[in-house]
Amino acid sequence: MNIGHGAQRRTILLIDHDPHARAVLRNALEAAGFSVGEAASHREGERTALRIAPDAILADLMLDTDVSSDGRMVSEKLRAAGSLIPCYVVSTAAEALIGAVGLHELGISGVFLKPVDAFVVIQTLRTRLGMTGRVGVQVSAHA
Repeated sequence: MNIGHGAQRRTILLIDHDPHARAVLRNALEAAGFSVGEAASHREGERTALRIAPDAILADLMLDTDVSSDGRMVSEKLRAAGSLIPCYVVSTAAEALIGAVGLHELGISGVFLKPVDAFVVIQTLRTRLGMTGRVGVQVSAHA
């Protein structure tokens, strides 16, 4: 339960096929005062994003190449629809994207390599979402 976060409470959508990876990040984000929505697939992520209107999205890169989709990343689809929701890639394959030209055009705000340092993710989200103050949460788990 997150008490006392008031207007600063933000919602993050986690999109990852790995329930353990989602659980580790969810626990860290909730401990830091975020509300968390989850999706296990690309399509479920799109539907969940429309339903919960998250403040940011963390999506596994490999889901965005799911052949069941139309080939576009969740971030691309959101940008095409006029959304300004920051979308971050979280993946073991993300090192191929670091320094790549065109990430912004795809709607990607940043890249986190797995195993994810939850503290870095939380601080990045706090900064990006304009959350002031620090919650004294010790985060040492890796997704």
